[in-house]
Amino acid sequence: MSGRSSTVGFGAEANVEGGAVVHPTLDDPFVRGLSQPFGGPLGQHAVPPRRRFWTPVRIVLALACLVFAVHWLQKSPCQSGAWVDLMQYRNFCYSDVLALYYAEHLNEGAVPYRDWPVEYPVLTGAFMGILGLPIHSLAQDTLEGINEGQWFYNLNALVLSTLGVATVAVLLNMRRNRPWDVAMLALAPAMVFTATVNWDLLAVSLTAFAMLAWARKRPIAAGVLLGLATAAKFYPLLIIGPLVLLGLRSRQVGAVINSLLAAGLTWFAVNAPVMLLWRDSWMRFFELNSERPIDWGTLWYIGAHFPTGGGEYGLEPFESLGANIPQLNLMYFVLFALCCVGIGALALFAPRRPRLAALAFLTIAAFLIVGKVWSQQYVLWLIPLAVLARPRWGAFLVWQAAEVGYFFAFYGELMAASGQPVFPEWVFVLASSLRLVTLCVLCGFVVRDILKPEQDAVRASGADDPDGGVFDGTSDAPWVRRLQAWIQGRETEPTAAEGVATTA
Repeated sequence: MSGRSSTVGFGAEANVEGGAVVHPTLDDPFVRGLSQPFGGPLGQHAVPPRRRFWTPVRIVLALACLVFAVHWLQKSPCQSGAWVDLMQYRNFCYSDVLALYYAEHLNEGAVPYRDWPVEYPVLTGAFMGILGLPIHSLAQDTLEGINEGQWFYNLNALVLSTLGVATVAVLLNMRRNRPWDVAMLALAPAMVFTATVNWDLLAVSLTAFAMLAWARKRPIAAGVLLGLATAAKFYPLLIIGPLVLLGLRSRQVGAVINSLLAAGLTWFAVNAPVMLLWRDSWMRFFELNSERPIDWGTLWYIGAHFPTGGGEYGLEPFESLGANIPQLNLMYFVLFALCCVGIGALALFAPRRPRLAALAFLTIAAFLIVGKVWSQQYVLWLIPLAVLARPRWGAFLVWQAAEVGYFFAFYGELMAASGQPVFPEWVFVLASSLRLVTLCVLCGFVVRDILKPEQDAVRASGADDPDGGVFDGTSDAPWVRRLQAWIQGRETEPTAAEGVATTA
């Protein structure tokens, strides 16, 4: 199904920005199949009530609130901090947020970076201090005897959950004609288990706001927000590559440069005080990342612990890399560089200019797939981009199921590392492999949609690149058409009409 025939109006929301709201039972084959026991897809002549409280947007936001409430309950057994006999692993409720309140000496009133070299980028460290130091002060002066760690976790959980719901609201704003797509984010199973394992939702929400600003053709605001996001976690920096590539292809380099300048200045403004006053503390984040060995669940871990028979584990090349950190760093940088070259070729030579969200998803997914660190909460980086890049439930849910399986297997591995094994090592290796493979499959579908844009769900409903901002609706630069013609062995470059057709 293609074009606007796959859309259906929803009362007062029927014509949002010139298009009708897309109903998932008519747009997504997986959802259509699931709808059969409940009466099947929405009928062609169905007319929902014009006035009702529970609009698609409100339903999705309510679902997001429900999921974060369930997440809070899932983590509640660990809130007291009385972690005895590995209960934080037995109950699957461990959170860095609570553990690091003590490990980063916030419970002693230590100011991040000034008094203790926090292991996170500056904005995350500031976030920890802004929420943690007042709690310590209250415990000393006003509320003596309170459980500081529990108060700190709950305050963080409230703020991070609010940022999570805000991220859902941002995506709803970016997908006004496709609000049901955002239910993929609101109901993502991995969100239930990982939302407050760390502070990643701070960077995730800032990145979402940056993409919204870019989509609204506000490159300076987008740059400021991207700079703030990068000051919280470094992964948003990876979006620069897709922006530059699409700027080159669409002849919108000026807007990209303005945005990147704003991002760089913002990042520097946030980092400069810490960099200048407490340089050793500021460098701690970079030192840890360069020194870290192979982490749980990565491609390198799978190789180093792959079952070889007879109760033996480990493939020699991976074991050797595990013992040589500089060489490991070089190998994964080389692999990531090769992935970036492939994504760059896709961006420039695809028959139609790829969408920004698709390239951003592929870049960050590649970084995780070949990286030496792949923490359980890093899935939060990908979920919003996956929703924007490929709003299809089937492969998404398979990937999410693998992420949840990895989550539970990881806690079993933590039990084993603490001296209480619960299953053989191959179980964790299998769970890690399934997570990696299902993400690769999802990336494959995104690549297919780029190479065959008629299969792109977003474009099939009549859009070009609703997240692309200044890229949206533009034609390719002449040099791109000439290069593509040369690669295809054509003697003449496409006509003007053909050039416009590639982006229409």
